[in-house]
Amino acid sequence: MTIDSLVSAEVVTSAGQVVLASATEQPDLFWALRGGSGNFGVVTRFDFQLHPVGPNVLAGLIVYPFSEARSVLQQYRDFMATAPDDLSVWTVMRKAPPLPFLPQTVHGQEVIVLALLYAGNPDEGQALIEPLRHFATPAGTHVGVMPYVDWQQAFDPLLTPGARNYWKSHNFSQLPDGLFDAVIEYIGTLPSPQCEIFFGAIGGATLGPAPDSAAYAHRDAHFVMNVHGRWDDPADDARCMRWARDFFQASAPFASSGVYVNFLTADEGDRVKAAYGQNYERLAQVKRKYDPGNLFSTNQNILPA
Repeated sequence: MTIDSLVSAEVVTSAGQVVLASATEQPDLFWALRGGSGNFGVVTRFDFQLHPVGPNVLAGLIVYPFSEARSVLQQYRDFMATAPDDLSVWTVMRKAPPLPFLPQTVHGQEVIVLALLYAGNPDEGQALIEPLRHFATPAGTHVGVMPYVDWQQAFDPLLTPGARNYWKSHNFSQLPDGLFDAVIEYIGTLPSPQCEIFFGAIGGATLGPAPDSAAYAHRDAHFVMNVHGRWDDPADDARCMRWARDFFQASAPFASSGVYVNFLTADEGDRVKAAYGQNYERLAQVKRKYDPGNLFSTNQNILPA
């Protein structure tokens, strides 16, 4: 988590004071900033612990036909249970965009995509990712050594400005077969070619800190799921939002407690407490100290105690 690499922050409070928050100065504010979003002040400067990576990494996409989705998801779950921390693999389910490495017959068809990044030595990563290539017969593969900054931008063409977007999200400590049944059903009823559902593997170093070490509490989350509704025509608002909400409900029985606050939409203020779990009451106390009048409220708001 990026919050685990924050060293200090210069903050302007609602009273106009400039304070430094760190592990030794204003430690309660420092604790709250790490996951508590813009509820406590305006951060005008921060110090951050960098980590060496790249400049070249092994990354890319392995695309499978959606007819193989159940088997691919089950193998993905088993693979991630023993994957090293330096290897991250997310699975994305959607209609295939016209990517140049995919046959034209696949364009516009439902697919399941493994998006992978190995942050270690690319030569060592080739052997680690080899099993991912054999979950089924791929419809197309585009994996290789590339600059890390190029991989960061790889999905930008799918997220150009101007579309309408509506998200729903759950955290998961595990991925049971019942969840796979639900996702396969709803990918079969995508309301727009731009809609997708993905499982992002986190785990790794995010599990190390204690749940009360920072405002972000969900150190048991091995996966985050995002239902990304995306479409162009306002006339499709109700239909696309209903699809996202219906799948959100269908997948809820398999979710762990909590949600990633940055995936909450404007109509989910009632889930803010779920985003912080057992840390919410402490956050409310910090809010009362630094922003008792709730000036910073145009956000997923934490009310002052």
